[in-house]
Amino acid sequence: MVPNLLVLGGTTEATALCREMAQRGMNGTISFAGRVARPVRQPLPQRVGGFGGVTGLSAYLRTENITHVVDATHPFAAQMSQNAVAACAEAGVPLAALTRAPWSQEPDDLWTSVPDIAGAVAALDRPAVRVMLAIGRMHLSLFARHPQHFYLLRLVDAPDAALSFPDHHIEVDRGPFNMENDLALMRAHRISLIVSKNAGGSGAYAKLRAARALNLPVIMIDRPKMPDRYELHEVRAVLDWVSHATTDLGV
Repeated sequence: MVPNLLVLGGTTEATALCREMAQRGMNGTISFAGRVARPVRQPLPQRVGGFGGVTGLSAYLRTENITHVVDATHPFAAQMSQNAVAACAEAGVPLAALTRAPWSQEPDDLWTSVPDIAGAVAALDRPAVRVMLAIGRMHLSLFARHPQHFYLLRLVDAPDAALSFPDHHIEVDRGPFNMENDLALMRAHRISLIVSKNAGGSGAYAKLRAARALNLPVIMIDRPKMPDRYELHEVRAVLDWVSHATTDLGV
């Protein structure tokens, strides 16, 4: 059977996988959740939007004759990853996750780890500081309960509506980022604290290097717990897995 992959995307790893698949002439589709207005251009056919939970995704796998699923979503997309594991088990389709290792604290880092977004919000219950809030846009409204701070928000897309932060600046940009630019950004806005998800990878690590150089504290949000699944960390390993996977591997 000729492989026909569904790649659950939204990361640089997903883009790298799709480029390699296209170069090899492999069949596949990349799916985006639709939270970014202008997804990175892909060399494979793409779909945008949810599947309708486990039942909808399982039906899609059968209807589209998907032979393998690669979960290359963001490390914080826990619900999608849980749905993928359940749907693949239901449809009998092998699943592998293409994921990145989390960041590790270096000796000179000033990290405070919190278990989730709520923990990061609670950590900002303090006198006014100048915060670089590097968490994407989904949970921004939760931080509005601490309006005493200045917030630097770096977003892929400009917000559709006004944000409820009295004092903030929006930087519309897309990674990968570099340390020199992040240093300049933090200095220009006189940032004194960074809030970050532990996304891992190299694309957004520059802000942590800049924080280390400026001796700035970081509130680091731990990753959510993921379901048990077959995990790989390199594009080549995923392609090797596809060539050897059977219907019961990685489900």
